[in-house]
Amino acid sequence: MDAVRLIVTSRRALAGSGGAPEIMTEVWQAQALAQAMGSRLAVFGPPELRGEALGLTELAGRGCGVLDTPVLADGDLRAAQLTELGDARQALMQLGSLLGEVGIALVGVASAADDEARYWQCMEAIDAADESRDRVLEMQRRLADRDQVLAEREAG
Repeated sequence: MDAVRLIVTSRRALAGSGGAPEIMTEVWQAQALAQAMGSRLAVFGPPELRGEALGLTELAGRGCGVLDTPVLADGDLRAAQLTELGDARQALMQLGSLLGEVGIALVGVASAADDEARYWQCMEAIDAADESRDRVLEMQRRLADRDQVLAEREAG
């Protein structure tokens, strides 16, 4: 499945999740998908994105690592369904939105946390999602810079 479809599915699932356990599962799914996309971009993406894509892979992996690994039915891991990136710009735009929504959802869970461990788990996951989003925004900027250089070459 292409990246944009998986991200849209993740965004809908996050928006439709009810309590903290469902939200945390969707946050983990989103981070796993970001990690998979980072790996894919590092190998198959434009050369300008490879360093940032590796960074995204590491940060999103950290985001998964601070959360409890959810129990998922066979075939429910969205990151494993990623078969193609499609348009990198569109995929990165959607991923950036998803990671922003992840941060907002985690703030809600942290605010309602009844134990300190859950609160700090959310804080670390918020940090990882925010840093992952920063990497995505940097990759978008690099794509825009590359496109500008190409346009100037064609015009000149």
